[in-house]
Amino acid sequence: LKLLCPDIAFSKSLPQHPLFNKMVKVGDQLPSVEVDLGFPPTKVNVAERVAGKKVIMIGLPAAFSPTCSNLQVPSFIAKQDELKAKGVEEVLVISVNDSCVMKAWCKDQGAEDSMVTFLADTQTELTKALDLVFDAPPILEIFGHSRCKRFAMVIEDGKIKAMNVAGGDIPDEATFAEAMLEEL
Repeated sequence: LKLLCPDIAFSKSLPQHPLFNKMVKVGDQLPSVEVDLGFPPTKVNVAERVAGKKVIMIGLPAAFSPTCSNLQVPSFIAKQDELKAKGVEEVLVISVNDSCVMKAWCKDQGAEDSMVTFLADTQTELTKALDLVFDAPPILEIFGHSRCKRFAMVIEDGKIKAMNVAGGDIPDEATFAEAMLEEL
């Protein structure tokens, strides 16, 4: 193994190396991690929030960025009636930003009285637990630190039932409401 991965310092921390991390997948339980809601922030445990419900969780690289603000989030706001008709109770928007930014973004998107809830993954804890950290050099150059990969997942009673992660051959549109409606 050391010959295949010479850059890895082999020690007790080996399982924590990114090479050995494992992205969540369909069938997995959502991890029990706290994120922030509103400002001043209130801690929300995502596993508890989704227990007993059908929800869609979307992860975004950055609040107020063009694709997130002009396409992905608005797709879920526009499709609320269709989502509700398919049994979705809430859409959770996750981004690595502080809760003040997420509250302002919610207001900017006109989502304050909608089924779309904006949650701040301020310390990247949920993003890391899902193994959906977006830390490619261009992202670090633009945003200054790790972000969340663009994803969307259907969650029923805490279990991931469908999941799309943008990148490679998977277009951003696979994480928009229209694509997720097909997964329901």
